[in-house]
Amino acid sequence: MSDALKDRVQHHLMYSICKDADHATIYDWRLAFSYAMRDRVVERWHGATRMASQAKAKRVYYLSMEFLIGRLLEDAMVNLGLRDEAIRVCEDLGLSFEHVLHNEPDAALGNGGLGRLAACFMESLATLGVPAMGYGIRYEHGLFRQRFEGGRQVEEPEDWLNQRHVWEFERPERSHTIGFGGHVVEAGGRAAWKPEESVLAQAFDTPVIGWRGGWGNTLRLWGAMSAQLFDLERFNAGDYSAAAAPEALARTISRVLYPDDTTDQGKALRLKQEYFFTAASLRDILRRFEAEHSDLRQLASKAAIQLNDTHPAIAGPELVRLLHDERGIEFDEATEIARRTLNYTNHTLLPEALETWTEGLMGWLLPRHLQIIGRIDDAHGKAYPSRPVRILDHGNVNMGPLSFIMANRVNGVSALHTDLMKSTVFSELHALHPERIVNQTNGVTPRRWLQGCNPRLAGLITETIGADWVGEAEKLSDLEAHAGDAGFRERVASVKRANKAELAEWLRGALDLHVDPEAMFDIQIKRIHEYKRQHLNILETIALWQDIRDRPNGDWVPRVKIFGGKAAPGYWFAKDIIYLINSVAATINHDPVTRKFLQVVYAPNYNVSLAERLIPAADLSEQISTAGKEASGTGNMKFALNGAPTIGTLDGANVEIRERVGAENFFLFGLTAAEVSARREVEGHALQAIDADRRLARAIETLRNGTFAGGDHDRFHHIAENISGPDYFLVASDFTDYARASREAERAYADRDAWSHMAALNIARSGWFSSDRTIRGYLRDIWDAGPMETPASVAAE
Repeated sequence: MSDALKDRVQHHLMYSICKDADHATIYDWRLAFSYAMRDRVVERWHGATRMASQAKAKRVYYLSMEFLIGRLLEDAMVNLGLRDEAIRVCEDLGLSFEHVLHNEPDAALGNGGLGRLAACFMESLATLGVPAMGYGIRYEHGLFRQRFEGGRQVEEPEDWLNQRHVWEFERPERSHTIGFGGHVVEAGGRAAWKPEESVLAQAFDTPVIGWRGGWGNTLRLWGAMSAQLFDLERFNAGDYSAAAAPEALARTISRVLYPDDTTDQGKALRLKQEYFFTAASLRDILRRFEAEHSDLRQLASKAAIQLNDTHPAIAGPELVRLLHDERGIEFDEATEIARRTLNYTNHTLLPEALETWTEGLMGWLLPRHLQIIGRIDDAHGKAYPSRPVRILDHGNVNMGPLSFIMANRVNGVSALHTDLMKSTVFSELHALHPERIVNQTNGVTPRRWLQGCNPRLAGLITETIGADWVGEAEKLSDLEAHAGDAGFRERVASVKRANKAELAEWLRGALDLHVDPEAMFDIQIKRIHEYKRQHLNILETIALWQDIRDRPNGDWVPRVKIFGGKAAPGYWFAKDIIYLINSVAATINHDPVTRKFLQVVYAPNYNVSLAERLIPAADLSEQISTAGKEASGTGNMKFALNGAPTIGTLDGANVEIRERVGAENFFLFGLTAAEVSARREVEGHALQAIDADRRLARAIETLRNGTFAGGDHDRFHHIAENISGPDYFLVASDFTDYARASREAERAYADRDAWSHMAALNIARSGWFSSDRTIRGYLRDIWDAGPMETPASVAAE
């Protein structure tokens, strides 16, 4: 097999890249390897696509603003079972396998957990052999590339598409014209929307291959292009800007993920993006359905459409418009068809994260949709007059209620989150539709998040219990019988030491930071947000630094605190938390008294590839959100799967992780969700907590007196005031118990054998958090769909 793969790589180097080996760069070799792997992926992809089409199978359609797919070359190697072969080919060719892999840019198609979940789901759908398509936007510049300037976050455009993207296939025959603005006319008892402007949604397809290459599905991303031809007359007249304006305005839609919506223009662009990809996707879904079936009333039996958060919520009124206005189905029946076909995943209990648009903006940009939403709202209100829940309310269009009302099923993403949905954000709608909300606790694919990112640990697991765990992650439970063996625990510890040494070397080369791999690597990586409480982490770090300075000869456990994550460009408080962390790091890392015991690292530009470096090297996983605010979390699952015990609150999937790995293998602290609500009602709760804890008071004082700001008393004063005053996310109230759990974790880490036992049990008991299990739940409880047999072209191999 190695010779065959080597031949294919060399073939593509010559005929696809047009280079010979003597003059090839690492970029050329990476493309050659990618083309060689892509050949095998395409064979399976086509076989699966043909089978699904011939069988006229029910398909799952996953609509998401984000698909954080990461690098794809190693993913393909792992799922095709060719990683070891590729390593040998690299050795034969005198290449570094790691250099080849790391030459691939990280696809900038998402931000965090929402997008990574979508990517895991697509991989699991393919692994299980379920006909499915993902739909999203092909962002040219993604979210942003993060760097630090004087400790502050600076946003720069991502440039991942500045080089050839091997894995996508342009589909010019699959394009749709998408309109905006204009007006609605009535003719013959029917309404017709006459858009004022339009853009072209151009399809770009990326194959998604499952474990062992048994099935391939499609991720179809839409790029926005001008629907107007180039204005040659204006160009020849010298008005070059005007000639290019339609193209530039169209491409704006697919340039940036989550444009800053603090301005009216930003809000309009955001809504345009959401309608653009949703409308193109629904047209594509109906085109495919009508090519295989004749009765649109059977749509729900052949298509299950999942809305990942409220971003595609416009799918409800758009599908009604397509069925009613364009295909002549009566309005009430069109609404019922749409409702039986659509499903909605809620990811948040934060009211501000449930999108709302003003009726003015909606009416200006999507006038027909505002009319349809009004009819849906009125019909629902008349059907349930005793407890009216309005979509249109005080001049706003509420996309959360719209998503709920137009869904067959609404799911939460952890047991706690789903229960809280019923009692808080959707309590009224749950009372009206008690059968509609179901739970599907999130999961992660073990192929990327263990087999791919942690080959040392994956190899040890396979050597110990066999390879079946890769496709059936719950077989990891077989490791539990070995956790009591000292030799096995030492091998687990040896894997972790090697991963930490590798990360330490990378930090030295990339950031010029020298950290001790023997120290506890304590890692918090996620989007920067007040509810995720990175400021609680850094505040306790400040208090620990002060403790060490007070007693430099104490029996301290060396600790490296590692942060990663981006803050939204307009989220100034979150950006100031980043500034604070970097400022604290600059002081602590240069303190000769404390630096052998405590260091702080903020790795810039957190993305999938950086997560793949950090997670295998983590000793302790920080999951410290305010209870009741984190819907699920999937980073917590990845850490546990890779043998890092959690310090965390009873929030999101932390609850289920603790239940499964065992309370003794989890460092619990903090108020419960119910206690959080009660604590907020206590007047002066933050000041009470500060008065009761001298360490907390001292740490907050450093924010006021300029300790980490060169004596500038104003720089972080507002953070201190926030924690001392409203403290909505209860940093002060949870600080003392967080510190207690942190010291408990340090004492546990000091006994390395006992720590390795905890790590081994976390690995053995985390198989339930596979996205394969989650997808089986969706198939059973929401989509009423199932897998297909392996395509004949694959089975023959």
